[in-house]
Amino acid sequence: MNLQDSFGRRFNYLRLSVTELCNFRCNYCLPDGNDCNTPKGGLSVKEIQTLVQVFAGLGTTKVRITGGEPALRKDLCEIIETCKKVDGIKKVALTTNGFKLNQDIERYKQAGIDAINVSADSLDPRMFAAITGKQKLEEILLGIERAAQLGVSSIKLNTVMLKQFNYKELDAFFDYLRSHKVTWRFIELMQTGDNKGFFDKNHVAGQTIKDRLIEQGWQRIIRETDAGPAQEFMHPEFAGNIGLIMPYSEDFCESCNRLRVSAQGKLHLCLFAEQGISIRSFLSVGDVSGAQQAIVSHLQQKHSQHFLHQGFTGATKQLAMLGG
Repeated sequence: MNLQDSFGRRFNYLRLSVTELCNFRCNYCLPDGNDCNTPKGGLSVKEIQTLVQVFAGLGTTKVRITGGEPALRKDLCEIIETCKKVDGIKKVALTTNGFKLNQDIERYKQAGIDAINVSADSLDPRMFAAITGKQKLEEILLGIERAAQLGVSSIKLNTVMLKQFNYKELDAFFDYLRSHKVTWRFIELMQTGDNKGFFDKNHVAGQTIKDRLIEQGWQRIIRETDAGPAQEFMHPEFAGNIGLIMPYSEDFCESCNRLRVSAQGKLHLCLFAEQGISIRSFLSVGDVSGAQQAIVSHLQQKHSQHFLHQGFTGATKQLAMLGG
């Protein structure tokens, strides 16, 4: 068995949410914080071990640990180490809001983390607080510096572009990249089940930023086989690179190589798919073969695209549900 859908796309990248809880209140995701219906807890470390073995046996080589905010789990380092030790897994990555990064990055590195993506929606402390609801920018930037010092091989910063908030900061982001060897990724705001009004006021087409990059001499980088959906660019005058995630571009879904499993053990074929199917019953008893058969069978239902252009958001009420 291997993970290939009916359109010939191969899947070697698992995005694993370990919690739906988040302690930030980003205005594009959880402006009011988690609601009382947000599921608590998540897959156990043993269930995660089985899950990663299941996917590794189907050709998966990369696991990204997401949330919510993964650092809210006290056993995060154990989760990282567990994923890293599974035969066939070559890369373990973490997506975080960075609130504990400066404190815990050394432990993450010792556990085996290979790559870190950190949300950083502004370089202005006041604007950062306005977007996220937290006065944490300085601490997060210190954590990013510490990760670089420790030799984390891949460090990426994620910014959701918002017309009324941080869009005017593009030059400040570019200036940061002159001296910092990281990749700054600009993410096109996506419409979810509960943000239509905010989306209409703040959506910035990624193509406008891409046109600006090309005009300024930035050059496209060939994407690695286990990379996510970002188009990456480099410039000889900058230490860092720029990535663009443009879900509304026509060819966005053609290179899809990732599947998602929620913190409650549901397999989702797309960030904007419907409810997903639970495979937790297989994980709880260590049934690797049964889980593999269920995944391969369900994969054949994956659509050719996400239908965002038609206003379809599926079961995704907000991005913390599946880690964006």
